[in-house]
Order: sequence, then C-alpha cells, then structure tokens
Amino acid sequence: MCGISGWFDMAGLRSPDRRLAKAMNDAIAHRGPDGEGFHFEPGLALGHRRLAIIDLATGEQPMFTEAGRIGIVFNGEIFNYRDLRRVLERRGHTFRTRSDTEVILRGWVEWGPDVVDQIHGQFAFALWDRSEQTLFLARDRLGEKPLYYSILPDRTFLFASELKALMADPALPRVIDPLAVEDFFAFGYVTDPRTIYAGVRKLGAGQCMLLQRGQSPRIRTYWEPHPANVSERDLDHAADILRDRLSGAVRSQLVADVPVGAFLSGGVDSSAITALMAQAVPQALSCFTIGFDDPKFDERRYAEEVAARYDIRHHVEVVSPDDMETVEALPGMFDEPFGDSSALPTYRLAKLARRHVTVALSGDGGDELFAGYRRYLFHGREESLRGLLPAPVRRSVFGTLGRLYPKLDWAPQFMRARQTFRELSVSAAEGYFHNVAVLSDEQRAALFSPDLKRATSGYRPADLIAEHMAKAPSKDPVSAAQYVDLKTWLVGDILTKVDRTAMANSLEVRVPMLDPTFVEWAMGLPRPLKLSGGEGKVVLKRALEPLVPNDLLYRKKQGFSVPLARWFRGSFGDAFAAKLGKATPLAEHFDMATVRKLAEAHRQGWSDNSRTLWLLWMFNGFLERHGRSLRLPEPAA
Repeated sequence: MCGISGWFDMAGLRSPDRRLAKAMNDAIAHRGPDGEGFHFEPGLALGHRRLAIIDLATGEQPMFTEAGRIGIVFNGEIFNYRDLRRVLERRGHTFRTRSDTEVILRGWVEWGPDVVDQIHGQFAFALWDRSEQTLFLARDRLGEKPLYYSILPDRTFLFASELKALMADPALPRVIDPLAVEDFFAFGYVTDPRTIYAGVRKLGAGQCMLLQRGQSPRIRTYWEPHPANVSERDLDHAADILRDRLSGAVRSQLVADVPVGAFLSGGVDSSAITALMAQAVPQALSCFTIGFDDPKFDERRYAEEVAARYDIRHHVEVVSPDDMETVEALPGMFDEPFGDSSALPTYRLAKLARRHVTVALSGDGGDELFAGYRRYLFHGREESLRGLLPAPVRRSVFGTLGRLYPKLDWAPQFMRARQTFRELSVSAAEGYFHNVAVLSDEQRAALFSPDLKRATSGYRPADLIAEHMAKAPSKDPVSAAQYVDLKTWLVGDILTKVDRTAMANSLEVRVPMLDPTFVEWAMGLPRPLKLSGGEGKVVLKRALEPLVPNDLLYRKKQGFSVPLARWFRGSFGDAFAAKLGKATPLAEHFDMATVRKLAEAHRQGWSDNSRTLWLLWMFNGFLERHGRSLRLPEPAA
C-alpha cells in the first residue's frame, strides 16, 4: 500500500513547482516509508510514497512504459494481476517487473480507460498518457482506497491519497463546506463526494475521471453494486457455497512478499477470515486483538478460542480511557472531522499489528452484506407497519405520538418509543435516516450557531439516504437499506477508519468480504438467508459452524466499539470539560450553552450524550489543527 500525489495544469504547460510536489509527497510519507519517487514534465508532476508489498526489488514508482509514453502512480493491490498478466502476455505484451503496477500500465495499452473493468482489487491510481495528453484517475469499486482532488482558481488540478497532501498548497482555499458540517453531525462522518473543504472533493467508489487540457474533467461510474442471479434458496447449500466463495476471496488476498496477519476481534466476521486464513496458509500465522476493561465491550475470550483452535500466535492489548495521546492524534490522521469512536481501538490494533506484519486481513463488510446490524431488523419491521396504513394517516397518528411521547434516554429500551413513532410517521428513506443518524435535525439545530444554521438552511442530510434508496436494485426494504450502507456508511465510515488508522502505522489492510464478485453474490441472496426470526447473518453463521465455536457465532452481537458513555463520566469527561474551559474554537460555530448543558447532563447521568460529545471533541480537534484560519462561505447577497 502506498500514497500518491500529483499536480496537473489544466490550462497549459506551466512548469511544476518541485518544492510543492515534494511537500505534498512528504505529507503522506507514513503511507509509504520504504521509498519515494517523482516525475516532472511541463504541466505535470507525479509523486509516490512506497510501502513495499509485492515485487520488493523492481516495483518503484512512478512507473513508465519503455518509451516513456505512459506512466502511473498507484496505491493499492490488484488481486487478479497474475491472471491479467497471462492474458496480456498472450496478446503480445512483455513485462519488465513482477509487479501488479505494470499490469495496469500494459492494461491501459490494451484496453484504455476500460482497464478499470478488468482489474479487481483495492486501488487508487493516476495514469498519464503523454501521447493523448490525458490524465486518468480511478478508485476501486467499494472505495477501500481514498482519492482526493481539487481544481484551483488558476486551473491547477491537485490530487492525493489524503487531504493533508492537498493542504500543502497554500493556494488551496480554506473555506469550510457548511453542508459537510451538517453531514458530519448527522452521520458522524463527511459523506462522499464532499470533504470538509468547499473546494475539495473525493472521487467516488467505483468511479474514474478523465482530464484533458482545455476541457472539464469527465467523471464516470464504472461499477455499481448489483445483486447477482443467485439460485441458492436452501440454507445448507447456500452456506457451503458461501464458505467456498469466501475462502477463495481470502486466498486471493494473501498474495504478498511480506508477512501477513489477521485482525481478530472475537466477532463473527473477523473469526471467519482468521479461520479461513489458517486453513489456507501452511506456516504459522499471527493475529491481533484489542480488549477493554469493561466486560460489556470486551471480546478477548472469544478471540482466544479462535486463536487456540488454529494454533495462531495471538497478540493482545487493552485500550484504556487514559490514552489521550491517541485521542488527540486522531484529527490529524483524518484531516477532517471523523466521529467514529472505534477509530481509537482500530488505531491501537493497527499499531500492534505493524510490530509483527506489514499486511493484515480484516473482517469488515460482513454486517453490511449479511444484515448483521440491528437497524436492518428494525427497518424491515417498521416498513411492514408502514404498509398497513396510508401515509397521511401515519403522519397524523404516529407524528402526533412522536411529538407527545417523552424523550426517555435514561429508561429501559422498551420504554423509549418516541423514536419509533417518529420513524413510522415518515417515508422509508427518512425512517432509515433516523435509524442511522447520530443527531436528529432538531438536535443539530440546537447545537449550531446562527451563522452555521443560515449556511446550511434548506439542506437535509436525509435526502442523501432517499437519493441512494431510490437507486437500490432491490425493493426489499432490508436489501435497500444494505445498499444505502454500501454507498454511505461503509465507504464514509468503516473503510475510511481502517485506511487512515492503518496507514498512519504504515500497515496495509485487506478486506476479503469486499471482493466485488462476493459482494454481488451476497446481495443476490434472499432476505431469509440473511435475516430471519430476529437473527442476522443467518447463512454466514451456518457456513462458519464447521470453523468457529458455536458460542461465538450465536451470542449477542457486541460490535467493535468503546465504552464511551462510561469514559465520558470519567477521564474523557474531565478532558473535554478542560477544553470547554479554554478559548475553544467550537465557540465560533456552535451554541456553547447547549454544548455545556449536554456535557453536564451526561456527567450527572441524566442522559447519554456521549456520541454527541465525541463528535464535538473530534470537531474541536480538527479546528485546533486546521481551523484557526478557516471560514464559512460568505452569505449570498
């Protein structure tokens, strides 16, 4: 895994600024500590940082064809590169290296922009075709690898693996996108293609971009997640097929010339990947686990069962709420507000793994593919109830109940019906937004300053959910919700978290469940094989019964999260209160009386505001690092 950066003159052939190119590349040195490379010519600069995984001796970049016509900087791994190399060799292409990077180069000669349809892996790359004066950028199908870009007022095009590389250019406007702030406090992350900066965008998952001088960039979506035609309806047969398919995905992602290990949380998904790795690899494996001192969140004993069963070297650490050094470092890893508190243990997990391996396989994706989140169950039930009453009746009856029913955050779950009533009163998309939102529209409005509210007026984050749900390839409500998560939560939260925390430790993480053919097969399975009788991951658990202990498979889901509520009543609360006691930059954008009220209510145990407080802490950290000179857009005249 590597880091890429570049500069392209969209208007002419100005000489590139070599110092800027160096500064951009240096900003992402953690992504590739094994070396750096540059290419300069009129109108173009390419930069690369290398983390050597495949072809350690001859895989340096930027890499060019012999005549120098085509060059590339590439971040990622192409898992089918050996098969593609054989195809290209049969068509007359010759290779100078053993790297997957060269396969993309030769593939461009053979297929042009359609090379993205041939390669399978996790990647972001920029390819320069001198003869066509074309710069081509692409991002993998599920968005495992990031790619940021910006077009400056002088028609300079910048791109890089991380925001911090673009910020090396002082000409980049430091203007906050207020809609990104709204998204962050709604979802806990900034949704693609937005970034926190109005002038910077992310290339979307499954998209490519073509740039030619004098023309506007052309963005094309080359892949969308669509369900395959799946004939399996019998649970045991589908489980056998699943096990074979997932095993193949794991084997395909073990290719490396460096040590490979596994993240093992003790949950279903990571246990599946670890067990299949152990079957595929003859030599001893290492796996890595993070624990907590709170038994409600600690899964170490389940991880130990799996490690012992396969005789795997098991490395374990415990995360403490006193790890303020990591908390303070998180905003610098993400470069923009990022509100998933599990980034803290994920960073510690990656740090632990990097002491022993260079590549780790992760179980991410299982919840999204096999309906592991409880919100799918809730959404399916709510949609069934919505179908019983016309929309006007639902809005009247349940809307009224939602307004009148008290907000009982402190009460047992069965007494907290207010949210359910509100979800039943609205459309399926808006109801699902309420399921996934961290803060409701009313809560965000209470937090935001008057200026921020004016800047976001008229924007509704729920519309993003509606937009994706309308494009879902299945009308089944659970399948539609899973599709929404593939387009939003998975790429914006889960994969972003894994990439930044791992690469901050110069560790490559691979995600076998996101093999595109496996994703499409899983999407094609009928709902009862995924969610039945209140139980999620039905077929996945059945497939794993020969591999993983049943007490692990069929216990209550815990998830990889931290005891945030308790921590904010202890050391986290003390640290946050100390920040509020200073001249916090939050005061420019938020109602501080509301912020302090939320903090105090949480400390006193009157309500659980821990997720809100964490979002505020992470946003404050972003402002402290980057925001002293940031500004909102000027109001329209």
